[in-house]
Amino acid sequence: MSRWRPDARERLQQAALELFAEQGFAATTVPEITARAGLTTRTFFRHFADKREVLYADDAEVPAMVAKMMAEAPPATEPLALIVEGLRTVAETRFEPRKAALQARRELVRTDAGLQERDLRKRAVMSEAIREGFRERGLETARAALLAETCVTLINVSLIEWLDGDDDRRLSDIIVETLATLRASLS
Repeated sequence: MSRWRPDARERLQQAALELFAEQGFAATTVPEITARAGLTTRTFFRHFADKREVLYADDAEVPAMVAKMMAEAPPATEPLALIVEGLRTVAETRFEPRKAALQARRELVRTDAGLQERDLRKRAVMSEAIREGFRERGLETARAALLAETCVTLINVSLIEWLDGDDDRRLSDIIVETLATLRASLS
């Protein structure tokens, strides 16, 4: 029977995204998602706390990923070089292969105040993880906080430009261009 296949999480995510696109986030229920996926509501709640988690469940790994990148970087690496390299890696591995899905997710988030709030929380968690990573590398608190907020702003501004763009530019290239714009604006 199909409900026992090992890909339940992916099937639930796919069904939820289809339904969110068809009828909106608020109008979609967990039983509708599970029916579309051919699974039970109980199975849904084994994988996700609620329907928002379908969009945000993978974000829990970001602090660990940031900590790992910070810990593995050579101690002499300058903070800005660490930011650029980290963002390039994230862009190439997590974002660039999923541009269409990220565009659809962004449109969905724009339609729901609760998702917008959750998106802001996601950014705050990422900033905190980066700040803590810099603190563990020995940077003073204010500098670590400024670098963390700058990093989060840099990726968000770059993502907007990349997702809005109808060209073939890579996100990692846009990040470098956005950083150059920031540098020029501060001079």
